This record gives sequence, C-alpha cells and structure tokens, in this order.
Amino acid sequence: MAQAKTQFGYRRHPDQDRSGQAPAEHAVVVVGAGPVGLSLAIDLAQRGQRVVLLDDADRIGEGSRAICFSKRSLEYWDRLGVGDRMVEKGVVWSVGKIFHGESQLYQFNLLPEEGHKRPAFINLQQYYAEAYLVDRIRELPEIDLRWRNKVLGLEQRNDSALLTIETPEGAYRLHAQYVIACDGARSSLRQMVGAEFAGQVFEDQFLIADVKMTAEFPTERWFWFDPPFHAGRSALLHKQPDDVWRIDLQLNRYADPTVEKKPENVRPRIARMLGHDKFDFEWISLYKFQCRRMDRFLHGRVIFAGDSAHQVSPFGARGANSGLEDAENLSWKLDRVLRGQSPASLLESYHVERSMAADENIRESTRSTDFMAPNSHQEARLRKAVLSLAKETEFGKRMVNGGRLSVPCSYESPLSSADAETWSSGPRPGCSLLDAPVRTPAGESAYLTDMFRKGGTGFALLGFGNDAAIELPGGVKDIRIGGEGGLIDPDGLVAKRYDAEPHTAYLLRPDGYVAARFRHPTKALVAAALSRAQGLN
Repeated sequence: MAQAKTQFGYRRHPDQDRSGQAPAEHAVVVVGAGPVGLSLAIDLAQRGQRVVLLDDADRIGEGSRAICFSKRSLEYWDRLGVGDRMVEKGVVWSVGKIFHGESQLYQFNLLPEEGHKRPAFINLQQYYAEAYLVDRIRELPEIDLRWRNKVLGLEQRNDSALLTIETPEGAYRLHAQYVIACDGARSSLRQMVGAEFAGQVFEDQFLIADVKMTAEFPTERWFWFDPPFHAGRSALLHKQPDDVWRIDLQLNRYADPTVEKKPENVRPRIARMLGHDKFDFEWISLYKFQCRRMDRFLHGRVIFAGDSAHQVSPFGARGANSGLEDAENLSWKLDRVLRGQSPASLLESYHVERSMAADENIRESTRSTDFMAPNSHQEARLRKAVLSLAKETEFGKRMVNGGRLSVPCSYESPLSSADAETWSSGPRPGCSLLDAPVRTPAGESAYLTDMFRKGGTGFALLGFGNDAAIELPGGVKDIRIGGEGGLIDPDGLVAKRYDAEPHTAYLLRPDGYVAARFRHPTKALVAAALSRAQGLN
C-alpha cells in the first residue's frame, strides 16, 4: 500500500554529553510530535519560550488517521502561521448528508452564513498536517525537536521533573520545569504518573479504509444507516486530497481484526459500496469506540493534552480538534506562569476548562455511538423509530445521530467575568470569538480573526465606536470597530454577531475566548476583568 511519509534523522544533542555533570535544565519539554504537541510547541515558541520537543519515532505517522479539521482549529493554525497551507491542500466542505437505506433523510450545512475567513471543515490527512507543522518548527530556533528520543522514566520534584530518555546512542537525563504529555492514547507518561482512563469502551468495531480512486462524488460527508451495500450496519464516505477517500464500515463486535484487515477481505466490501473495484488501498485499520478521560489533567509538573488526556470516537471529528483546543488553552497560561506574570494556580483553570470540554465531547460521542451501534433491543427499537420518523418529520431528522460534528466548547470558567448588563445575542463570556469581514482604515479587506492575531499573542479589547479615551491596561491590544482610525464593518456583520451598541466592548483572551463584555467599559472594569482572566484574583 502506498503511503506518503517523511522521515527524519536522529541527531545527538549536547545534553547527552553531560556525564558526571548535573542534567541539563529546560523550562518546557513536550513529549509527542503529533498535531497537538507540534502546535503547542509552536505556540509557546511564538510567545518567546524555548521548548524541547521529544518523539520516540523518526518519521511522521503512518495512515491518514485524523482527517477532519474544524474552523476553530484552522483559526488557531492561522495564528501559528500554517493555516494557509492547510486550507490550500485540504478538501473544503460544510455539507453533510444522512441516508437510510437508499433514501436520503436530510442534509445539513455546518456554516450556512457568509463572512467567515475559514470554512466549517477541511479534510486533510494527518501526515500532511504534521509535515506542515514540522516545516514551521524548522523556522523557529526556540524549538529543539529531537527524534528517536523516548521517555523511559519520570521522577517528580517540587519544582521540576527529571526525565530519563532513551536514544539510539544510550540514555540521558534532563530536568524540566514542566512536562507536557502529548504522547497519545497509549501514553507512557500517563502510566508513569499512575493515572488511568475512566469511561467506556464500546464493543462494536469499525473498519477504516483509505482508498485511492477517481470519483465524481461531491465534497460532502455522506453517512448511511443500513445501506444496501452493507446491510444492517453503518457506513461513512469522505473525500481527502490526492483522490483519496475515507471509508468507514461498521462491523460486528465479534469480528476478528486480523482477518478483517486483510486487503483481500476488505476489497469485496468496498467494491460492493462503490460498484467497482478500480481502487488502491492507502491504509487499512480497525478500531473500537472509546469514550474515556483522565480524572485530572494536571499531575504535579506533568500536564496532559490531547489523546493522552481524553479519547472519543472518531465520528464527529472531536479527537484532534479538541486536542488542538487543549494546546491553545494551555500555551498562554503556561507562558504567563513561566514568566512569573500569573501564579501557578492559573494552570488549574486549564484542567477545569478542558476537562469540561472533554466531558462535553464524551457525552456527545457516547450519544452518537449508542445511536449508531445500539447496545440493547430497546436502543435498537428506538433507533428504528427515529429513522422512520425522520422520513416524515423535522423533529425526527433532528434526533438522527450520525456523529455530531465538533464545535468549540463554551466554558463555565473561573476566569470569566459574569455579564452585568443585558444582551440579546453575541458570544457570552466563556465562548470563542466569532469571525466577520472588516476593512482597514486604508480600505484593505480583512477578517476579524486576522486583526486578533495581528500585533501579538496577548489579550485584546474589541470595542465599538470611538473609545480611545479608555486607557487600556498594559499588554492589551486595541481592536476598534468604527470611530476615528477604527476598522470598518462593511456589511454590519461584526456589530450583528456581537450584539454591538455604541461603546460595547469585549475582552478577548489570548486563545480567542471572551473573558468579559461591557456595554459601558471603563478602565477599572476592564482592569478587574483582566486581572480575573489572568488568575490574579
């Protein structure tokens, strides 16, 4: 089977030449060079932090694995300098269709409105995403990426962690103020701190086949219940770049993985689906749904992110996207703690917010799994009734669950200041910013997300009207809509999406989440909200 790979060479590092000396000391060590670890390292580096990034392999992973990346992830990758490459290579889509048998039940559009820089989703093989992130890392001298460096041991100290690392030339040790575990679902660091997953492993199995073929299917997400080519089960079809198509087929819980993954057994299944056998295999795998997470994401000086902290089923694209939200949530908080600008207790808010998000993703993923693979006769009867209702009623369509797609989490956060005034719409504190088109005073077209990432990686005050008289606290960038020298809202979409009246303002965190909003902001109000968002009170 053909597979695009990028392989990297092992290089000896001076940290390995400290025999008889104390181990080298580093502020941050990130373990795992997948999308989450790579993105987190870039984010920290762009904030001026030096990062050691370790990976036990010497190449980008095999198989497409994660393929669906959300608008929120693309906006984050824009801030990391790789968004354009991802979108240019990826397959853009927003429409999904649900079928029962041969009949279409309904279709949905995940981004029905205009005026957003990024699409609802792109499909892009994970190995491309990783390759683009590695290319970006090569531009950042703050990141020391070490391939074939495997963590074998961990000793926690009061002010650091001591890692023992295996390489092709023997083991060495180093100290880290903080270790970020992004080493995946089989995390060795999770085992080293003595933590386990709690949750559910579902028995039904799904076959993944990435096939290369020329096809005229539209760039949409197609999901079937009980299709004629795979009776009694579910199926999914998605397009990827390079004429590669992702196909998921539900198998029974007793299927033998070794037998089912053999290409000669997979081919007849795919041929029945497509009506031909003119395709080549890129990747074949088998998986079970898992909806589990760690009880705590913080263990002393070790912080867990991505699949090492939580797992969900692939349907809904909640795995990689939630891991990227972990990275953007953690990076600015860890940066402030390392600089002494916020107390270490700020990191507790990472656990609070991202465990809340993990619970939401697990809840939605479990509901999807229960609907797609009923565990009892009662659940099977309910699904049959819902699918029947969906053919005739709108409320029945809304009950069909073929995998609710990933959306940004809304936090009930100790860092958010509660609304003190009345709002009819707009993102409330704890929600992520909404994009919209703007024009600069010079008449150049841009988007609000562009203005947010321009001029630094800190907090920002999004204001409406000429509020230049408000003296902003140090480190807060000014994004003004309207008024003298402000951005232009050409279609009125910024004002509409933010329920903006004159003088309205939103305090935005470095990860693009709303910390507070005001109808009549003052320096004192903004400063108090900022202090709360920084974990200072």
